[in-house]
Amino acid sequence: MIRVILADDHAVVRKGIRDFLEEAGDIAVVAEAPTGDEALALIREHRPDVAVLDIQMPGRTGLEVTRAVRAEQLPVGVLILTAYDDDPFIMTALQAGANGYVLKSAEPEEIVAAVRAVREGQSALDPQIMRKVMAHLTGGPPPGTIEALSARELEVLRLAARGFTNKAIAAQLGISDRTVQGHMANIFGKLGVASRTEAVTRGIQMGLVSVE
Repeated sequence: MIRVILADDHAVVRKGIRDFLEEAGDIAVVAEAPTGDEALALIREHRPDVAVLDIQMPGRTGLEVTRAVRAEQLPVGVLILTAYDDDPFIMTALQAGANGYVLKSAEPEEIVAAVRAVREGQSALDPQIMRKVMAHLTGGPPPGTIEALSARELEVLRLAARGFTNKAIAAQLGISDRTVQGHMANIFGKLGVASRTEAVTRGIQMGLVSVE
């Protein structure tokens, strides 16, 4: 079962999300929170597989909870589920370390799929959000000004684009997890990005990664 903590300040919204998540059969909502502070406390206590967070909540925002989860290196996937599709929110969430960003207007099966993807270490972006990320990255440094990736870094980036975790990439390439982390850090630096999702998106933009 995929263990989920759900945080949203509207009880009716939480109930609706909880119902269709649990109807999927492989997802269990182990706790709910109406505030960001309670969400972080529950994440620390339960160590769920995925935390599904709204952005605007009393106390800490979903973005602040995401930053705290990453700062404390908690082994939790973070899925932002919100009505906000504004560019600053999207980019800030990804830079904070969110694994996915999906709009509440998405179909229930799309949100369920996003939870499963985040659980597997993959990025999960609403198609509308992906278009905004691509537009944002298009305004980044021209491809010619970016330092070229090595052959090994390209392999790592392409496996990351297919949804492989660092551990899975290490197994595929016969190298250590730490070496994969080093390659990812180099990729971030060379592409001028701050997250795995941004790296993959920039790679697609530059033609380094296939969109298929």
